Amino acid sequence: MIYREEYMAQLKAFAGSGVIKVVTGLRRSGKSTLLGMFRDELLQSGVAAERIQYINFELMKYDSVRSYRRLYDLVRPNIVSGEKNYLFFDEIQQVDGWEKTVNSLSLECDVDIYVTGSNAYLLSSELATLISGRYVEIRMLPLSFKEYYGYYRGSGRSREDIFNEYLKYGGLPQLLSLPRDEKITDAFLSSIYDTVILKDVIGRNKLKDPDLLRRVFAFVCGNVGSIISANSIAKYIAKEAKLDAALRPATISNLLGMLENAFIVYRADRYDVKGKETLRSLEKYYLADIGLKNTITGYSLENYGHTIENVVYLELLRRGYKVYVGKCENREIDFVAIRKGETKYYQVTESLADKTTREREIAPFYATNDFYEKTIITADKTYVTDANGINIVNLTDFLLS
Repeated sequence: MIYREEYMAQLKAFAGSGVIKVVTGLRRSGKSTLLGMFRDELLQSGVAAERIQYINFELMKYDSVRSYRRLYDLVRPNIVSGEKNYLFFDEIQQVDGWEKTVNSLSLECDVDIYVTGSNAYLLSSELATLISGRYVEIRMLPLSFKEYYGYYRGSGRSREDIFNEYLKYGGLPQLLSLPRDEKITDAFLSSIYDTVILKDVIGRNKLKDPDLLRRVFAFVCGNVGSIISANSIAKYIAKEAKLDAALRPATISNLLGMLENAFIVYRADRYDVKGKETLRSLEKYYLADIGLKNTITGYSLENYGHTIENVVYLELLRRGYKVYVGKCENREIDFVAIRKGETKYYQVTESLADKTTREREIAPFYATNDFYEKTIITADKTYVTDANGINIVNLTDFLLS
């Protein structure tokens, strides 16, 4: 197991504060393991086991606990009075009205509460207003390359070999416990895809046309890093599936929203660099895990540039940035990263060796006419680190920095 230092630090920062910790993210991204590690540290620090209740709603033993009343009746009698109690609720979205129980327990008892969920609906319901202002959401992503590389450091394998494996299979933590066998890994990733699509999207939304959802997801996987619209997806699928009637773009938009809510897809809106405003049309989409993308698209050199772009997008999210696609007049900047008043521009490219490519990547930076930090991230191994004030950094150096 990998110690997820970044996320543990966030949990510890809010521990004992009375704030409810809500960890969200893609299924199998490590949320349950994170809670388990935190619970173990509490036990090691001397917290008595009877003051800790850990409920994983994926387990059959809790299958009958599907209402807030049943949950309350299960937990409340085991609260140790006069002491701080620690409550862990894993995949709590399976309990209808769970916020009522969490709200009541937090008001009645001296409790420190930790919750995980694999769907954004967890905090979008009307009931969520019950705990509004009293919770912090911690969004968890699969392993970063830095975490993945750290696991294999000292194994004798080269950085390049480890990175290529990461690009191929992604960063779902459970991969590290599997044999390094392509068939086994592919089967595992396919099962995760099926679980997310079936349980967290189709099941949650009671979809009657799962084939359409799968086609939309496949389109997104095949067009990572490309500007797309619901209208363009609708036209493509209608033609590919030889449908008699046209698909409504609104239907496609709804399906894209469902994929976002399951944390398997992330949307990057366009940002007008000159006007300093978000444009809600013609956005880009990225996958929460590149291994899942490759499961659908296959392993291909044609996808390499978009794959490394996806990796950089996720890394910027991990570093706390809100990430947009930059529009500057008629030019595009791959990423505009904004965090607490700080703005940075990034271009991502396989290589800068070709003069035409180099000029194409640099030109949008000059068009901004501002002094924000500008960086080109390239897969090249180069000694050149600056081009007229524009940073040039190797991809793996950036990911490990």
